[in-house]
Amino acid sequence: MVRSMSSNYSSGTITLEELDELSAGHPQGGFQQSSGQVRLLDRRGAGHDLVGVRRDGRLVAACVIAYTRGRLGAEGSIWFGPIGDITDDGVLAAMTDAIRDSARKHGAVCVSCWPNTVYRRRLSDGTPCGAADDGLIRKFRSQGWTHGGFTQGYGIVCRWMYAKDLAGFSDEGALLESYDKRMQWSVKRSRSMGVRVRELDMDELHVFARIEQQTAERRNFSTRDERYFRDFKQAFGDKAHFMVAEIHVDEYLADMTAKRDALQAKVAALQAKYDQRPTTKISRQLGEETRNLTAAQKRLDEAVELVGQGDVLPAAASLIVEHPQEMVYLYSGSVERYKPFYASALIQHWAMSRCLELGIARYNFYGISGVFDDPDDEGRGVLEFKQGFNGYVWEMPGEFTLPIRRLRYGFGRMLRRLLRR
Repeated sequence: MVRSMSSNYSSGTITLEELDELSAGHPQGGFQQSSGQVRLLDRRGAGHDLVGVRRDGRLVAACVIAYTRGRLGAEGSIWFGPIGDITDDGVLAAMTDAIRDSARKHGAVCVSCWPNTVYRRRLSDGTPCGAADDGLIRKFRSQGWTHGGFTQGYGIVCRWMYAKDLAGFSDEGALLESYDKRMQWSVKRSRSMGVRVRELDMDELHVFARIEQQTAERRNFSTRDERYFRDFKQAFGDKAHFMVAEIHVDEYLADMTAKRDALQAKVAALQAKYDQRPTTKISRQLGEETRNLTAAQKRLDEAVELVGQGDVLPAAASLIVEHPQEMVYLYSGSVERYKPFYASALIQHWAMSRCLELGIARYNFYGISGVFDDPDDEGRGVLEFKQGFNGYVWEMPGEFTLPIRRLRYGFGRMLRRLLRR
């Protein structure tokens, strides 16, 4: 159905091909507003609608609305959308009308959206480096949307994102040098310890799901099950990369043995020189290399202990989603006992190197809590890990809700306030 909205605008359902074309070419495009997301909703049995707005016959805005059952009726969600120039009053008004029409058709109480646009850009440490876009808040409110506030922490959709621009890097080496010293060392160390990154096949997704579940239990958060990840892979196809970083035990053992043997030879040579003609300089060198030998022997002993655990040991895993606008780091997990192998850092370096190969100019590390000054914040470890890659912060505008059945929506808000007391 096509609804005429004015002499310039019309709205109605659109095709998956039209959605993908708009999403791929628009700055607000993302994988959540793409045909892959629609296929995922289909596989999960979730209701949805695909709506678009045309100006003079040309598609200028669109969104995927997912409908789920809430306490008081159906509720719509537009994750990181709608796509379109929502700073244009005419486009936003037409898109709002189209969303309202869809919600009424589905009997929804309300629709919430999280626009994929920046409210304020910040430096890596959270310092603002630009003005806040308060005009966007006013525009949405003028169309009947309510704003959920400037929240911190983790929610249905994170309001804080960590990202890195990649357009200026010529190769993988230059990319590596852009990280802070600690992260550069972590990536190099991981490589030297026999860790290699590869992509999992569909029949190996149980490996990914197991690492995710172990991580969730350890850190006390909820995660998806294997079936969901299989649905995700089937929906997004070759745009969904389930990556695993594995320790190749034989390679690690051989490398540690070679390093230990080389240090043994160096210590023996220094000892012989010292015995023949003792000097302070040789004594200092001998002490330093002896300490290096002790450390190398310790790492070799640890490598020997791994032999009984298997030939190839999964140490970390991540789901990386590819889109023309960006590559997104969506899910990840790691095996605690293999933490010293820095496998998660190596996966992130692989993903950004992949961006350089494909000509994707932005890597999105996804959500952070938005708390920068509290070392005890639950998201501190995640923040510090992502800061190691020297990116920047996007503070997003957050959640907007469009009431459809106002009486029921108002009752629901009052009930939520009472339950929070």
